[in-house]
Amino acid sequence: MEQVQNSSAAQIFAPGNETAASNKNGVVDPQDRFLKLLVTQMQNQDPLNPLDNAEVTSQLAQISTVTGLDKLNDTLKLMVSDLDAMRSLEATSMIGHGVLIQGTSMKLEDELAIAGVDLPQPVDELVVSIQDSSGITIRNMALGEKSEGVNTFVWDGVTDSGTAAVNGNYSFTVSAKQGDKDISATTLSLTTVNSVSPDEKGAILDVGEFGFVGMSDIKQIF
Repeated sequence: MEQVQNSSAAQIFAPGNETAASNKNGVVDPQDRFLKLLVTQMQNQDPLNPLDNAEVTSQLAQISTVTGLDKLNDTLKLMVSDLDAMRSLEATSMIGHGVLIQGTSMKLEDELAIAGVDLPQPVDELVVSIQDSSGITIRNMALGEKSEGVNTFVWDGVTDSGTAAVNGNYSFTVSAKQGDKDISATTLSLTTVNSVSPDEKGAILDVGEFGFVGMSDIKQIF
């Protein structure tokens, strides 16, 4: 009598093992493969060395584990897909809202311009310098102590000479100090979210002249 060598589930599922039926799409079903081979193994077992209950139970446990892991993997993929869809949907609520993103420009309209700075730590001295289109500094604003994180500031359009600046685009730089130590700060520009598009890495936001940014690039919402 021809004997079938005992095999574990790990061996049955090993790459290159083609001894099994395929489903209608031609893809091998691991569970079908396991059960067919197990039945064949039991039918052709050596009467002098039969499979014991413990071994059969062990192999059944292995197929249950493999099947369970496959289902868990499918469930996780579905959850991730649903989460991405929810994030994209939530991002659409930002359309039309002002947001702060990394940048050095600010727009003056009707004596009002808003921008921000992201500080890695508290500082006891923060100075904002505003430049016109020629790069000439027209206003220095000493804002004093500021806390760690995102801090916004407002410019009323008044220059250091006391005159009113015209509406338009300006740029700015910041100087931050803690004692005698210079602190590196990130300048933030205010812009508007025009539209939102889904992406494999999350929602992508169209913020006009600043191009496209991700949700992680948004520092504050207005």
